[in-house]
Amino acid sequence: MNKEFFEAVELMEKEKGIQADYLYEKISNAIVVAVRRDYNGKDVVACDIDPEKKTMRVYLHKNIVDEIEDEDTDILVEDAKKYREDAKAGEVLEIELDTMQFGRIAAQTAKHVIRQGIKEAERGQVIREFQSKSKDLVTAKVSRIDPINGNVTLEIGKGSAVLPKSEQVPGETFTEGELTKVYIVEVRDTERGPRVMISRTHPGLVKRLFEQEVPEIYDGVVTIHSVSREAGARTKMAVSSKDENVDPIGACIGQRGSRVNKIVEILGGEKIDIVKYSEDPAQFIAAALAPADVLKVEITDEEKKDCQVTVPDHQLSLAIGNKGQNARLAARLTGWNIDIKPESGFYEG
Repeated sequence: MNKEFFEAVELMEKEKGIQADYLYEKISNAIVVAVRRDYNGKDVVACDIDPEKKTMRVYLHKNIVDEIEDEDTDILVEDAKKYREDAKAGEVLEIELDTMQFGRIAAQTAKHVIRQGIKEAERGQVIREFQSKSKDLVTAKVSRIDPINGNVTLEIGKGSAVLPKSEQVPGETFTEGELTKVYIVEVRDTERGPRVMISRTHPGLVKRLFEQEVPEIYDGVVTIHSVSREAGARTKMAVSSKDENVDPIGACIGQRGSRVNKIVEILGGEKIDIVKYSEDPAQFIAAALAPADVLKVEITDEEKKDCQVTVPDHQLSLAIGNKGQNARLAARLTGWNIDIKPESGFYEG
């Protein structure tokens, strides 16, 4: 085996990051598959590749017998002695094959299997890369925009993924070559390759942005408990602090709103309400309905997580929000079903 073969494998390891051992295994298997065809597919062929010695051995295992039952697997004692003088019936003989005599078909078969092996290795690399970024925020490059359905193909590392129109923030536009941040929701390994679900609307995107922007969150002093979001319009986020000297809401907002404003800008002007998390459901529900003031929270069914909230009459529409958005986001944030009623008990008609 010439040294160029081994140098080519080593180069492939450096350029594509595919383990040389993996390639040698695939190449060895490919040669065995190709040569085995000359023996009706019988399991008599073996291949050993030694990259340190830069050698490759291809050989047959033959059963030494007095009488041949299967020409593919058996060899007579007198014929075996041509290879090994002390050959005896009942033993297994190794017969070296000349690697130059495999022929064109064997070489083509080996090349095909090797190519498939390299594809599998590359696919495995892409899957591992995506899986390491699952539930995380990544910067991706726009490579193609489908003019018909609006789906956007993005380059992420060595792979690519499609951002469906349904996972794009309403009203946002993309241009080829621009960079955008997306959240990797899920990675699945399918027969057709890795299937990566990405999103610009997922609440996890906002959470990761705050983790990047707020050192107190990254350090674990401030905790994000939950996020509810209607992309492009409004997000609510519940936070708490492990240090009584650190204000969790203030930490997220930053001096003069510097931190939250940066995230609002990335999200294209999406409004963000940051509220204080509480173990007490009533306190948490009241905080979640900000900017409305809450007079009373009554837990009506703890098991079903039902509650009734009373607000000043003039704050009813604020508590409910435009088309019910504020109440809807508060319910998702807290996990409670919230029934809002005015202080007077009379709803405006």
